[in-house]
Amino acid sequence: MISKLPRWVWSGAWGMAFVAGMVNVVGLLGYQHQAVTHLTGTTTLLAAALAALDGPAVLHFTALIGSFVAGTVLSGFLIQDRTLRLGRRYAAALLLESALLGVAAPLLGYNHAGGLYAAACACGLQNAMVSAYSGAVVRTTHLSGMFTDLGIFLGHALGGLPVDARRLRLCVIVITGFLGGGMVGALAFRVLGSAALFIPSGLTAVAALACGLWSLRQGHHD
Repeated sequence: MISKLPRWVWSGAWGMAFVAGMVNVVGLLGYQHQAVTHLTGTTTLLAAALAALDGPAVLHFTALIGSFVAGTVLSGFLIQDRTLRLGRRYAAALLLESALLGVAAPLLGYNHAGGLYAAACACGLQNAMVSAYSGAVVRTTHLSGMFTDLGIFLGHALGGLPVDARRLRLCVIVITGFLGGGMVGALAFRVLGSAALFIPSGLTAVAALACGLWSLRQGHHD
């Protein structure tokens, strides 16, 4: 599947990982210091809250997980297929992600949990959208799989086995994109606070515009 991806997908994967890195670092540095791009830590915190019979915390972490899942549902509804065919559906998904991040910024500025939910929904939307257009090859909002693949490749190399160079390249692209986004997000957070989320919001809006214009030029109506 990865060998069939067009070249622009590589830069798109880096850009989406960059966006996710920015969003997550703002969540971690800001209100409640909560990761929003992936659910492993959040699920662990939910388990701890359940064990402690902490009702408000259970509701909060359930809402955070539900928001991420809601984003994936929105992506599935908007895109509706797993083939790489850019069109208005992708433009709409990117625009919705931009809007969610734009809403999250002021809410987090007021220390409102709704900002975390909006950001988590945006990340769920992005992760599902990228998975759909890549045939579930690319995940841009978390890195566990990418680092796992890197370890596997290292093991193969040590064992004298061939290494999938394209998959290795994809791992590096996503990891560096997420890392770069986290660095820029941390620097922006020092100056702008939660308003730093307007940067990834703007980036996804530009991507939506570019996708929409490309669709019009190609005469696509999906």
